[in-house]
Amino acid sequence: MQLKKVAELVHARLVGDGDVEIRGVSSIESASAGDLVFVEDVDKRQQALESGASAVLVGDFGAGESSKPLLVCARPRLAFARAARFLAPASKRDCGIHSSAVVHPAARLAKDVKVDESVVIGEGAEIGSGSRIGAGSVIGAKVRMGNDCELHPNVTVYSGTRLGNRVIVHAGAVLGSDGFGYVRDEKTGHYEKFPQIGRLEIEDDVEIGANSTIDRGALDVTRIGRGTKIDNLVHVGHNVQIGEDVVIAAQTGLSGSAVVKNNVVIGGQVGIADHVRIEEGAILGAQSGVPSNKIIRGKGIVFWGTPARPIREYLKELAVLARLAKRE
Repeated sequence: MQLKKVAELVHARLVGDGDVEIRGVSSIESASAGDLVFVEDVDKRQQALESGASAVLVGDFGAGESSKPLLVCARPRLAFARAARFLAPASKRDCGIHSSAVVHPAARLAKDVKVDESVVIGEGAEIGSGSRIGAGSVIGAKVRMGNDCELHPNVTVYSGTRLGNRVIVHAGAVLGSDGFGYVRDEKTGHYEKFPQIGRLEIEDDVEIGANSTIDRGALDVTRIGRGTKIDNLVHVGHNVQIGEDVVIAAQTGLSGSAVVKNNVVIGGQVGIADHVRIEEGAILGAQSGVPSNKIIRGKGIVFWGTPARPIREYLKELAVLARLAKRE
């Protein structure tokens, strides 16, 4: 692709020769002819210009004289991600059902679906156009999967789960399993399983990391909103409601009936108890803990510690503890 076309696609200003051919993207260290690299820091600009790359994507700070063609924009990392998508070679979108797959006669698959080795697809399942199901995956009865989804190997989707369009699920994830719900008999001390007859709904453009687990609702619905990105080894309990464009890092756990509103950021190893509410735009730092029924408010505010509180308050408390320790 010519550089001027890349500039048009990522809404960047072109400085220099727009006829340069760009074949892919690269890091500065490993760049060669035909590659596009990006720079977020003015200190890296010269290193990028001296690299083997054919062009450099820079922030507004970098729009000076240059030995290479430049693409200039306000957010170079974002533009670089978009350029990578446009420049990625089109993969061969073969389709068909492998001979070892077991597909129920009452399942409905679009003509251009790809089903790999040893996949099992249950009765009444519906798989949308362009979707791909990796080897060893199990799709339960009456699962509905939209268009252009990609399930990597050994994904399990329990019956009744609904996936929107362009959902990506990485290896080993389990979607729609029973929630952890029991009722204790005070007389005997035994636990009776509470019904787990709800469902799981995953909206468009969600990505779910390897070995993550998301439970179905107990009586109603567990919902993952559009555009949310879930890292590896995350657990989402029953009846949880996660909004749009939420980011959740690895080893986080959300207990039943927690609510996470749009644009929340949750760091690694965060523990969220039942019936917690995280309001829009809040940021939970790594290893934070949120007790039951607590509400976290503050768009753009970082919360840290257990119980989670605004980071300024948390750091003040640490400073006080440090001073007290010195007095001992």
